[in-house]
This record gives sequence, structure tokens and C-alpha cells, in this order.
Amino acid sequence: MACDAAAVVAPPAAPPQDPSQQPGNVYYVHPSDGPSSVSITPVLNHSNYHSWTKSMRRPLGAKNKFDFVDGTIPVPNPFDPSYKAWCRCNMLIHSWIMNSVEESIAQSIVYLENVIDVWNELKERFSRGDFIRISELQIEIYGLKQGTKSISEFFTALKLLWVELEAYLPMPVCNCPHKCMCVTGIVNARTQHDLIRTIRFFTGLNDSFDLVRSQILLMDHLPQINKIFSMVIQYERQFVSSSVSLDLDDNKAMINAADTRSP
Repeated sequence: MACDAAAVVAPPAAPPQDPSQQPGNVYYVHPSDGPSSVSITPVLNHSNYHSWTKSMRRPLGAKNKFDFVDGTIPVPNPFDPSYKAWCRCNMLIHSWIMNSVEESIAQSIVYLENVIDVWNELKERFSRGDFIRISELQIEIYGLKQGTKSISEFFTALKLLWVELEAYLPMPVCNCPHKCMCVTGIVNARTQHDLIRTIRFFTGLNDSFDLVRSQILLMDHLPQINKIFSMVIQYERQFVSSSVSLDLDDNKAMINAADTRSP
């Protein structure tokens, strides 16, 4: 007599894993992350949107959370196992943005629930001032003079303006799949770009640097701007050192003259 086949009982289904507990998952939140974990300075105001958004992207990207603000991760269905994890991340990111904007701006976005809406709202409101900021930067760059600043202070101030301007007006890049003529054009554009920066740096220097400025401009091939800065700062150190030596010599001469006049 054949035995009846034993009924195969399937093992109970494993409960769905909480995505917020998986370190490689976008929903994962590190135990040290809280509403005050991210705060960008300077905070967003009415004139620094472009630099602020770049600064804000860095911690969001480092914490694997930028996909929440650019729309890559849509709002899950409320019955989806990841919905609670999404809500937690959404509220965290909202808090981080609130920490990083001016008080008046924070009050205007406090009632927006979805961080995608918050991000787009800030972009629509403040990115439109880009052309005004470009104009302001150009005026600042061409009006900046060394004055009482050291070479290092002057160059740093100038470079900060250049970096911000390039964020608005980036250099062209070649996206062709194969090597093409674009590369030559881009290299030439970068060379001219660097030449303009070099001349701007030189025209802002004090007259005491006329000698080193002339020597560098007479070179057949101008060095990179950072190398030029290094050459000028070496000249500055030599100039300061020689000035101190002259002052010491003058003081010694005055002391000797006073000694000879003493009875």
C-alpha cells in the first residue's frame, strides 16, 4: 500500500527588512544623524543661492540623501514597506535645510512637507538672480586692489571671486564619445581664461611689484596662475626682508651718529 506523500509545508515568510537599518540603502540613517547634524554656513540668503546649493549638496551626497531632493526617489505608497523610512529621511533632510537658510526663508518653507518641493521652491525663488550676481562679481573682480593687503590676502580674495564666478559660468567641456576637435578649442579657451586672470592679478598689485610683474610678463610662456602667485610672494618676502635690513642699518647709523656727538 502506497504511503500518502507528506504535505510540504512552506516555511513562514521572513518579515520585510527595514531599509533604514541597511547601511548601503538610501533610507539608512546613521545613529549619529539627527535634525541638527547638518548646518551650512553661510546660510542661504537672497544673493548666494548658487554657492549655497553647492555647499548643501556635499553633506546630502555624503550621507546618501541627495536623491531625495532631486526627485530620484519618489514618495512611496503609504502601504509600501519603505514608506516609514522615506518619511523619516524626508523630515531629517527638511530639518537640515531649515538649519541652513535665513530665518525669514525658513519660515516660508516650514509648511512644505516634501523636501522635493522645498528644494524646487528655493531654486525657483533664488536662482533667477544669477545674472545679477554675475554682474556683481565682475565689478568686484575688476575693482579689487591690493592696497594694504598682503599678496596672500589679495590673491585669496581674488581667487574666491573667480571660483564663485566660474560656478555660474563654468568652462566648456567636451562630451563627444570620441576624440574630436573640441579638445583643442577647450584647451585654447582655458589658456585665454588663465591669461585674463593673470593680467587681472597683476593690475591689482601695488606699484612696488612693478619689477617682478614686468619680469614675468616678459617670459615667452607664462606659468600657471598658482606658480605666478608663488613667484610674486617670494619677491614680497625678499622685499620685506630687505626693507627690514635697511631700517636696521638706518637705525644703527643714527645710533652711531648720536654716539659720536656725545661728549
